[in-house]
Amino acid sequence: MQNCTTILGVIDMRQRGISYTDCRNRYGIVHSTITLIMERFRASGKDLEALKQMSAEEVEELIYPPENIIRKDISVMPDYQAVYERLNKPGSKANLFYLWLKYKKECPIGYQYTQYCHYFKKFVEKNYGSEAVSMVVERIPGEKVYIDWIGDQPEILVNSQTGEIKKVHFFVTTVGVSNLMYAEAFENEKLSSFISGTVHALEYYGAVPKHLVPDNLKTAITRHTKDELVINSAYQDLESFYGVVILPPPPRKPKGKPTVEKYVQFLETHLLEDLKEKIYYSIEDINRDVRMKIAASNSDKKTEASLSKMESFLRYDKPQMKPLAGESFMLCDYKYVDHVPNNYHLLYDDHYYSVLYTYYNQPAIIKATMAEIRICDRNNKLICVHRRSYKEFPRYITKPEHMKPEDQYYKEVNSKDGDYYRRWTSYIGPYTRSFIDRVLMSAEHEEQAYNSCNGILHMCKDQSKLLVEEIAKTCVEGNVCRYTYFKRLLKENLEKGNPADKAVLPNHDNLRGKEEYK
Repeated sequence: MQNCTTILGVIDMRQRGISYTDCRNRYGIVHSTITLIMERFRASGKDLEALKQMSAEEVEELIYPPENIIRKDISVMPDYQAVYERLNKPGSKANLFYLWLKYKKECPIGYQYTQYCHYFKKFVEKNYGSEAVSMVVERIPGEKVYIDWIGDQPEILVNSQTGEIKKVHFFVTTVGVSNLMYAEAFENEKLSSFISGTVHALEYYGAVPKHLVPDNLKTAITRHTKDELVINSAYQDLESFYGVVILPPPPRKPKGKPTVEKYVQFLETHLLEDLKEKIYYSIEDINRDVRMKIAASNSDKKTEASLSKMESFLRYDKPQMKPLAGESFMLCDYKYVDHVPNNYHLLYDDHYYSVLYTYYNQPAIIKATMAEIRICDRNNKLICVHRRSYKEFPRYITKPEHMKPEDQYYKEVNSKDGDYYRRWTSYIGPYTRSFIDRVLMSAEHEEQAYNSCNGILHMCKDQSKLLVEEIAKTCVEGNVCRYTYFKRLLKENLEKGNPADKAVLPNHDNLRGKEEYK
C-alpha cells in the first residue's frame, strides 16, 4: 500500500508522459505498483484535480480499498473490537504493539504493524469517535533525560534466608530524540536507589544532558507547586556535581514527560512480562537479564533502513551532551535534623558533631561519607566539615570556634593538666613554680586545683615578674600556698604601689634638678 503523496505523484508523472523507469526511481516502487495505481485511478472515473481535493485517507482508500487488498488469506482480519476492549480493560498493561505481536504469532501472513495500527485507528474513529488531540512536543537532541519508576512491581525476588517473595521496583530513563532506554531493578524506591539509578543511567549514556526531568517523586522533589519548586538536598548535590538542571514536569501533568511514560508502558509489557516467568534470588541476577533485554531493545530496528535507538543516540543526542565527569557522584548518608539542640551538637552514628552555636534551634542536614561529616543549613549551604570519628571516645567532636566565648574559656581550662601549669611558671621564676606545685599538691585530687592555678597565673599576666616572685616567696616561706592568700597579697602590693616605683634618688653633684631646665 502506497501513501497519498506517492499515488498522486505517480498519476501526475504518467499523465505528463514520464516513463515507468523515472517513476520507479523517483518513488522507489516497482512497475507493477505503478500499473496498479494507474488502473485503479482510471477505474475510479475521477481526474487528478478531483483527487487533489480529497483527503489523504480518501485517496488511499480509493486506490487501496481495504476489501480489495490482495492477501494470501483475506479471512485473517484482526478482531479490533477485542483489541479495543483489551486496551481499555482496567489494570491492563497491554499496548497496541504487544497485541500486534500476538496477532502475528497467530497469523504470520497478517497485517504489518503500520497497517494494523491504521485500520485500528479507523475502527476506533468509526465506532467510538476521534481520539483526543494532543500537542506535539518538539524534542531537542541531548537536552533532557526523563526519569521515572515503573508502576508495576512484580514479586520475583526470593529472600534466600526466609523464602519470602519480595516485590522488585524498576527505575527507567529515556534520553533526547533517540529514546535510548536505561532500566535497573532495586529492592525499594528510597532516595539511595533513586540517586544510584540516576548515576548509573548517566554512566550508561556516557554523557550529561542539560536537564534531568524526574517525576514529582518525594525522593527527588520536596515540594512542587505552580509557585514554588523545592528539590531534595541530595538531588541538589547531584545537580551541582554534574552541572545539570533538575526540571520536573508540572505536578499531576503526565504529558510533561510523555517519552518516559510511553517507555514505562513498553517495559511493563515487554520487560516485566518476561521477567515474571522466572524467580530470582538476587537483584544482580535480575539486572543481568534487564541489561540484556534493554540492550536488545536499544539495538532493534523497525526496518532495515531505519536507525536503532542506540545508533540514533550516537548520531543525534550524544554529540549535543556534555562529557561525563571522570569520577562518579558519591551518595552520602543524609540525615535531617528538625532543630539544633542547645548544646549545638548533632548526633550521627553514636557521635556528636558541633556546629556554630548561633544555629541553635534551626534545621540542619547531616551528610555523612566514610571519611567526613558535612553539616548544611536548611538551604543546603555548607556550615562545617568534621573528620568522621570511628573511635568509641571521645563521643563529642567539637571545634573550638563553634563554641560560645565563655564555653571556650572553660574548655581551655578543663583541657589542661598539672604539667601544663608547671611549664607556665617557668618564665616567671623558681618561687612561682614552687608555689604552683604546692597548690596542685594541696588538693586531694590534682584536677581540683586546676581552676586555682589557672586563676593565679592569669592574675600574674600583666604584673612584674619580680613582684610575682616576691609574693610567691612569701607564700612558700609562710607555707600558705592558697589562691585566696596569693590574691590578697597581690592586691595589697598593688594598692601600696611597687616600692621600686616610689624610690627616691640620692643627692649627687652630677644630678641636675628641674630648675636647671627653666
